[in-house]
Amino acid sequence: MGIDMKSEGFEVIHAYTRAQAIEDGVLVDLSGLAREAGFRWPLAVTRGVWGVIEPRRELEKEGQSCNGRAWDLLNILRAELRSAQCRREVCFAPYILMECGKPPRQVTMRAVSGPGDDGEPVITVMMPDED
Repeated sequence: MGIDMKSEGFEVIHAYTRAQAIEDGVLVDLSGLAREAGFRWPLAVTRGVWGVIEPRRELEKEGQSCNGRAWDLLNILRAELRSAQCRREVCFAPYILMECGKPPRQVTMRAVSGPGDDGEPVITVMMPDED
């Protein structure tokens, strides 16, 4: 449970909302696809994760697509969440094809659940060094 800044005597000078982060492109909203994959909460990925999901042109020629890679990531995350002891933050490492002619490599990510702009539950997937 968060601190109610007004009741504690603090004045909020500026707040950067999740909606603004999505509008600015800091977060990429995958809620529609996530719903199809069985998630009940809105889900967004950071620009860093999106950079991994979005295949280079040469990989597109090999059949890789944003939609397919995002679908894979969501299904791996869903399976990881089902087996996780703590569902507030989960680390997972899907195998992702990063270069033509090389085997897929594991890319470590973490998914964090928390309150959205109006206190509703949301999930954000990020790289380990992002917050």
